[in-house]
Amino acid sequence: MAEDIVLTIGGKRKVEEELSHLKNVEMPALSDRIREARSLGDLSENFDYQDAKRQQGMVAGKIANLQAILDRAKIVEEAESGSDTVGMGSTVRLLDLDYGDEMEYKIVGVTEADPLNGTLSASSPVGSRLMGKKAGDKVSVDTPDGATNFEIIAVG
Repeated sequence: MAEDIVLTIGGKRKVEEELSHLKNVEMPALSDRIREARSLGDLSENFDYQDAKRQQGMVAGKIANLQAILDRAKIVEEAESGSDTVGMGSTVRLLDLDYGDEMEYKIVGVTEADPLNGTLSASSPVGSRLMGKKAGDKVSVDTPDGATNFEIIAVG
């Protein structure tokens, strides 16, 4: 059996919105484009037809993937607002003790994670070490370049 996919309520909403957009906007537009291209005649040399069919296949694949995510999703409660303990949905401000850099991440499920845009999976090496910790706690995370050390500055 496939493993559950952990999503926050907000993450589930985003997946549902994207799925709805693909089904109700993208696919009908591609169907119209294919219909128009067919009306032009010879399909073997009709680039627009072939491109629209290729895009339709890609969108259908995305729809199937998003539906599979929703089918396997386990929705988890986000940490209570004002909680001082890191949990799903917490925003955590960290200090990299080795380089002095500060960073801020929201702890989310794996499909929602985008570290470059401030979201970090609870099951990632850093995210898993942060779970259950509080402001002032220090954590060490093993990386390919060795251990990286962080101090939790704030939890929101």
